[in-house]
Amino acid sequence: MSDHSFREIEKKIQQRWLKEQTFRVDNHSDKPKYYVLDMFPYPSGAGLHVGHPLGYIASDIVARFKRLKGFNVLHPMGFDAFGLPAEQYAIQTGQHPAVTTEDNTARYREQMQALGFSFDWSREFKTSQPDYYRWTQWIFQRFFEYWYDKALDKARPISELVSAFEQNGTAGLNPAVFDENVIEFKADFWNSLSESEKQRRLMYYRLAFLAHVTVNWCPGLGTVLANDEVKDGVSERGGFPVERKQMNQWCLRITAYADRLLEGLDALDWSDAVKEMQRNWIGKSRGASIIFLTEVNNVAIEVFTTRPDTIYGVTFICIAPEHRLVQYLTTEDHLEEVTSYVESVKNRSERDRMSEVKRISGAFTGSWAINPLDDKHRIPIWVADYVLAGYGTGAVMAVPSSDIRDYAFAKHFGMRITTVLEGSNTDISVEGFDPKAGTMINSGDLNGLTVPKAIDAAITIIETEGFGKGRIIYRLRDALFSRQRYWGEPIPIYYKDNLPHLLPDSELPLILPEIDAYKPTETGEPPLARALDWFYNTETAVAGGTTDNFPLETNTMPGWAGSSWYFLRYMDPANADAPFSAEAAKYWNQVDLYLGGSEHATGHLLYARFWTMFLYDMGLLNFSEPFKRLVNQGMIQGVSEKTTLRLRKMVNIDNLEVNKFQFLSADLPASEFEHSDNVTLIDVSADITMVKDGELDLEAFVAWRPEYADAVFITAGGFIKNGVFSPDPGKENPSSKFLTRQEVEKMSKSKYNVVNPDDVIADYSADTLRVYEMFLGPLEQSKPWSTHGIEGTWKFLRKYRRLFFDDKDNFKVSEAEPTADELRVLHKAIRKVEDDIERLSLNTAVSTFMICVNELQSLRCNKRAVLEPLTILLSPYAPHLTEEIWALLGYSDSIAFAQWPVWNEEFVKDNTFECPVSINGKVRVKLTFPLNTTAAQIETETLANDAVQKFLEGRTPKKIVVVPNRIINLVM
Repeated sequence: MSDHSFREIEKKIQQRWLKEQTFRVDNHSDKPKYYVLDMFPYPSGAGLHVGHPLGYIASDIVARFKRLKGFNVLHPMGFDAFGLPAEQYAIQTGQHPAVTTEDNTARYREQMQALGFSFDWSREFKTSQPDYYRWTQWIFQRFFEYWYDKALDKARPISELVSAFEQNGTAGLNPAVFDENVIEFKADFWNSLSESEKQRRLMYYRLAFLAHVTVNWCPGLGTVLANDEVKDGVSERGGFPVERKQMNQWCLRITAYADRLLEGLDALDWSDAVKEMQRNWIGKSRGASIIFLTEVNNVAIEVFTTRPDTIYGVTFICIAPEHRLVQYLTTEDHLEEVTSYVESVKNRSERDRMSEVKRISGAFTGSWAINPLDDKHRIPIWVADYVLAGYGTGAVMAVPSSDIRDYAFAKHFGMRITTVLEGSNTDISVEGFDPKAGTMINSGDLNGLTVPKAIDAAITIIETEGFGKGRIIYRLRDALFSRQRYWGEPIPIYYKDNLPHLLPDSELPLILPEIDAYKPTETGEPPLARALDWFYNTETAVAGGTTDNFPLETNTMPGWAGSSWYFLRYMDPANADAPFSAEAAKYWNQVDLYLGGSEHATGHLLYARFWTMFLYDMGLLNFSEPFKRLVNQGMIQGVSEKTTLRLRKMVNIDNLEVNKFQFLSADLPASEFEHSDNVTLIDVSADITMVKDGELDLEAFVAWRPEYADAVFITAGGFIKNGVFSPDPGKENPSSKFLTRQEVEKMSKSKYNVVNPDDVIADYSADTLRVYEMFLGPLEQSKPWSTHGIEGTWKFLRKYRRLFFDDKDNFKVSEAEPTADELRVLHKAIRKVEDDIERLSLNTAVSTFMICVNELQSLRCNKRAVLEPLTILLSPYAPHLTEEIWALLGYSDSIAFAQWPVWNEEFVKDNTFECPVSINGKVRVKLTFPLNTTAAQIETETLANDAVQKFLEGRTPKKIVVVPNRIINLVM
C-alpha cells in the first residue's frame, strides 16, 4: 500500500458499510445487549475540529470491541438541532434555521462517516424534526397532567388529585406545590368553585405549571436564559447584557424529585466530581425557618438558617435585592441609597453572586428587627446581593462569628460580632476554624451543648415558642421551561379565558409556523407572535360545534427539552404511535456507557435523570436512571502561535500622533518585552497554518493582516521591513528568522489554532487520526494537539501492514504453526488490550500494539495464526486498514463481527525472572534465570558471571543468600 492509497481504501470501505448497513442493529437478539452513546452533538457551521472526535473515537472503540465480544450493540447518532446559534444566524441573514441546521448536520455526518464510526445511521434523527418533537410535546403534556405525591414519592395523574379534592379536600394529602403557603381546604369548598378557579388552583400542583418568577432576561437575544447560559452579567453566547426581571413562565417541577435525584447518585458509576457537582447544585439543607418581627408596623421577615443554634449571635439580617419586603422596609432617609444599590446589582447572575465571595456590597434599609428569643436585641436589616431570592426565604439571619460571608460583611461595615462557640475568637477567617465544632456559649439554654445537639435543641425551642419550625430546603430551583425564541419546540398549549389548556394529542405535532422574521415583535413579544394564524381552531376538534379561535402559546421549549429523552427515542426511532415501545425500552434498558463533557453536569445530565424518573413513574420505563456508567473525556487543546506587537506612539511632522508597529521575535531578550511610557505590548495570534517549526511566514502574515504591511519585524539578528532583512552589523551570521511563541489553550476559531480533521485524514488517514488521538494520553485528561507525534502513529500502521507483505508488496501470509515466542507476544497483547479497553485505558492499548508489532517484526513473523488475531485486536482502533487486511485474509464478512480472540494462560506466564545481585548490600548486577532454576543453580551461575566476578575482584564471598525470584545477596 503506497502512502496515499489509504484514501481510496477508506472511502471504499465506508461506502460498503453504508450500502450494506453493516452496523444496523435489531431490537431482538439472543446476544446480550450493550448500549454505548455519545452526548447529543449540536451541529455548528464550522464542522468538527480534531478536538471533537475524541469521545466519539473512544465510544466507537468500545462499541466495536463489544461486538467482537458477542454483544448486540446499539451505537446511534443524531443531532440536537434546536437552539440559539441557528436562530441568531437566521436573524442576521433571513435564512430559515431549518436550512442552516440541515447544512450543518450534513457536514457533521460527512465528517463522522469519514472517521469510520460504526453508528447505526438508520436510527438518526434531529430534535427539530416534527416526528421527533411531537413526542417531546407529548411528554410535556404528561407533565401538565401529573402532580407529585410526596407521601408515595412518585408522580400521579392530576385526575387522581381532583378526585381526592372532590371527596376529602386536601385532607391526608402531601403534594409538592409551587408555594408552600397554599391553603388547605375541604371538599365542599372545592366543589363550590367554578371550573376556571379550579384550574387556577391546580396550577400550584401540576408538574408543568405557569408561574410569575424571576428570570435572566437578555434583551439583546430577546429571550430568557438559564443560569448556566449567563456569565459575569452577560450572555455566554454573544456577550449581551442580562438583567433579572419578573416574568410569567412555564416551569417544570424538578424540585419534587430533589431527594430521588440525590439518592440515585449513590448507585451510579459516575465520577465523584460530577456526582458532587449535582449534590451541590441540588443543595439539600436541614435547618429552621424563623420569624423576626420588625419595627415597621410589625412586618415579619421569615429567614431560613441551617444553624438555628447560633440565633443568640445574630448581628444583622440580610435580605436579597429582589425580596418583596425591600420597598416596605426601606425608610425615606435610606431610599436613594437602597434604590441605587438594588439597581446596580439586579443584573448579576446567581452564579456570580454565589462564586464571588470576596466581593462585599450592601445597603442599610434603615429598619430594625427584634431577636425573638429575648425581645430586646435590635437587629439592623440590610440588603445584600450575597443573599439569593431563590434560596430559602431570600433572607438570612447573619451570625458573623459562625459564617465567613457574614463575618466579611460585618467587618466591612464595622458591625459588632458576638461569639457563640467556645474556643473561637472573633476572627473566624483564621486557618483551621471549624464553625461546626465545639460547644455553645453566650446562648441561653443552649450553653454547653455541642453543635449537633444545639441545633436539635434550638429547633425544639423555636417550634415550642411558636416563632418558627424545622425545615428542609434545597438550592435546586424549578426548571424554567419558556424561551422567547423561534427555533425551538412549540409548547402545545392554547389559552381560553386566559387559562392554559392542552392541545388534544391528535393535534400533535404542533409545527412551527412560517414567520416574516425570527426576532421578537416590535412590542417585545416572542417571535411566534408574528405568525398571523397562530391560534387553535376548535372546529377541527369538535364535530358540528361552533368555530372558536384560541391563541396558542408563543414561547417555545428550551434547548434541553429534546435532549432530555433522546436516548430513549434511539431505541425505537420509527415508532409513530408512541415515543418508544415498552418492548424496546425493556430490551435496551439503561445506557451502559455514556461519554461526554462534564460541563453538562448540572444541566443536561440532571434534566435527563429528572425526565427518566418521571417516565418511570408513568410506568413507561422499568428503570429510573438513564445512564449507568458516565465517562467525561478530556479536551484536546489547541497550540496557539502568538506574536508580540509593540505599539509605539509617535508624532509626525504635522504634529499628529501616529502608531508605529513593531513585532518582536520570541527569541529576543526579555528586556525587549518590558513596558515603558510610550510602548504598549499586544499579543496578536498568528494563524497556525503560516507557522512552521516556530517560524512565522511573514509574507503570508502580512497578506492575512494587511494593516501591518508597514510594520517592522525585529529578529534576534536584525529587523525585517517590507520583506527586506537588515542584519545587525554587530553579530556574526545574524538570523533573519522571526519566531512565534506557543500557548496551549482551548481549540477555537477565534484563537486561530483549529486543526481540521479533514486535513489530517487527507495527509495521514482516518485510522491514523483515530489511533493518534487515543495515544495522546488518558481519555479523561486534557492534552495539547501536536502534529509532530502523528507521524509516529502513521509509521506504526505501515509497520503493522508490512507484516502481511513481502519486499515486493505481495500479500504473503504463512499457514505454518507459530513458535512459542510468537504466541507469547500475541497472547500477552490479547490480555493487555482486552483489559485496557474494559478499563477505558485506551492510550496504553496503543502502546501494547506498538510493542507487539515491533516484536513480531523482529521475529519475522507472518503466520496467519498470529496475524489474524492481531488484526481483530487492532480493528476497533484502525477499522479501515484491518477491514482491508481481513478481506485479503479471505473473509467476505466484515471484521466487525469476528470473534475476539481468547488469551491462553500458558503463553502469558513469564518463563524467566530477573533477579538483582547485591554485594555487601548494594545492587551491582541484575541477572535473568528460567523460572524452574534451583537455588543451587542460581548460586553457581551467579559466581560464574563475568560482571559479578568484576566486582568480586577474585575474592570468595563469606556468605551467599539466594531468595529465588527475588534477590541474591553476596556478603564479603
